[in-house]
Amino acid sequence: MTTETNIPSLASLEYIPYIDTNGQLPEQLQGKIGVYAIFDQEKVLQFVGYSRDVYLSLKQHLVRQPQHCYWVKAQTIERPSRTVLENIEHSWIAENGSIPVANGDNKDKWTQPIDAKAVMTAEEQANYDNPANDEIGQTKIIKNVARRVESEIMAVLELRGLQTQIRFNPKLKENGLLDLK
Repeated sequence: MTTETNIPSLASLEYIPYIDTNGQLPEQLQGKIGVYAIFDQEKVLQFVGYSRDVYLSLKQHLVRQPQHCYWVKAQTIERPSRTVLENIEHSWIAENGSIPVANGDNKDKWTQPIDAKAVMTAEEQANYDNPANDEIGQTKIIKNVARRVESEIMAVLELRGLQTQIRFNPKLKENGLLDLK
């Protein structure tokens, strides 16, 4: 168990493939409280975070930023302690020498639901803005945009060989948001 004085260095931890040879996420982190570091294909640190369920958080990050999630390092703790988790997080960021790109200005892209409205095509935007559309019509357009973005994400994950079940929350789609259920 990690304590305040026993923080492992990020460099001392083993890289774990984000998606293993069977197409699964690191199941040993399921239900575990801990701190995790996400690396891209070249093993450049992208994000450091902590969670009450590291596995679920990794799943969320993968659908939000599939192009940046290739490797992970994690340190779990037995009992939840925000102080211990934050100390590990700060220690790893300091060890990195700079704030990872996703812990800075791009943090929302890693930690918040995907806003499909932000990636509407010109045609979708024109249909949405069409004065002939009422609220129901606009909701339908937003839902279709969310479905398109979802299918694009699923295609990328399929190419990566992911076999883990991914299910988006259907209620959020009518608001143009994508988040896992």
